[in-house]
Amino acid sequence: MQTRNKVLDDISQLMTNAMGVAQGAKTEAETAMKSMIDRWLADRDFVTREEFDAVQAMAAKAREENTALLARIEALEAKAKPARKTTTKKPASKS
Repeated sequence: MQTRNKVLDDISQLMTNAMGVAQGAKTEAETAMKSMIDRWLADRDFVTREEFDAVQAMAAKAREENTALLARIEALEAKAKPARKTTTKKPASKS
């Protein structure tokens, strides 16, 4: 039969508890750091990716609409102005 050493059992238990405390401290530190970063980002008025993508899509749609409207305006202006013949008048000669 093997005898158990009380000192080794105590050290083993101490190390197990220390690892648990270290894991808990790590989790708490990560949570605190994430909270600080989130607060810092919120104070800087950064936008989320979803907001950025939405505005980018709106801008692309507006550019397309502007291009279509410009083409329509040019077509209407071309219809409104009939083709003019360019005639040059000669100055009256002094005779």
